[in-house]
Amino acid sequence: MQRAALTGICGPLRGGGRPGPVVSWRPVCLFHAGLRAFAADKELLVKLRKKTGYSFVNCKKALEKFSGDSKQAEAWLHEQAQKEGWSKASKLQGRKTKEGLIGLLQEGNAAVMVEVNCETDFVARNVKFQQLVRQAATGTMFHHQGAKDHLTTYIKRFMKAAELSQLRTGPAGCLLSDQLALAIGKLGENMVIKRAAWMAVPATYYIGSYVHGALPGDNPSLSNVALGKYGALVICHASEQSQKSNLADLGRRLGQHVVGMAPLSVGSLEDEPGGDTETKMLAQPFLLDPSITLGQYVQPQGVSVLDFVRFECGEDTEIPEAEETQQRLAQEENSS
Repeated sequence: MQRAALTGICGPLRGGGRPGPVVSWRPVCLFHAGLRAFAADKELLVKLRKKTGYSFVNCKKALEKFSGDSKQAEAWLHEQAQKEGWSKASKLQGRKTKEGLIGLLQEGNAAVMVEVNCETDFVARNVKFQQLVRQAATGTMFHHQGAKDHLTTYIKRFMKAAELSQLRTGPAGCLLSDQLALAIGKLGENMVIKRAAWMAVPATYYIGSYVHGALPGDNPSLSNVALGKYGALVICHASEQSQKSNLADLGRRLGQHVVGMAPLSVGSLEDEPGGDTETKMLAQPFLLDPSITLGQYVQPQGVSVLDFVRFECGEDTEIPEAEETQQRLAQEENSS
């Protein structure tokens, strides 16, 4: 019994009757437990890094600060990024922003076009910047959601940077100004949500749209906001004789014309055909068939062009002072 007890306590007895070295399994168990804890912490760190996009160093610091509570860590990371973004935004303010993207969003009888600027084309190709453009477009559409119903006339509205910064991206969304500060903090360039145009039409009208210069690799399935360097929205009225099935293609061609020919006004079908310097849309040579004017192209199809908006990224232009312009649906204007 004594020998067995010694074996259990001190290990097996040697030939001389002296006990062997003490054997303990506790350090081995602790070692394996430590490995499991390390793996769990690493997994939590990787998840937080992937979800937030912040650096591993900052994510590790956040998890340590809140004892592994990922929700508190994420909230703290956003708060710190917000502070850093606002700080960077104030330092970078005034630096020229000539690059960027146009974002175009169309939903039913309404459409939005926004321009968001940055300093370099390199940042314009960044996914985080593109996300900001999409947020600006969806925020503008959300802001006007109650204004597109029961229309008897088309509506066109413009918004400037100060107004846009106070919009939210959705019912429980963040302010665009906060999203802008976050993007500046992450990408390190000055950025501006410069302008937006929103329009809506009644049932007998439709909006043609086109974006030019879409970025390689831009996946439309990831978002319904089209991105590019130029954009156009064209308001049209379709007569009963027009082929409704062709309106989408026709609207795209009209948008292409507006982007390519840069008209300054719609004009009238009675205007004399002009050359390459013509600024009235209906009198311009049709971009896709210069042998005829745009007016000669749309008239046989039972379509009247009423208005348009053209954005070119980085252009110097005065945004209309009036927030809203409306055009009547008078029959005499349908032929213009």
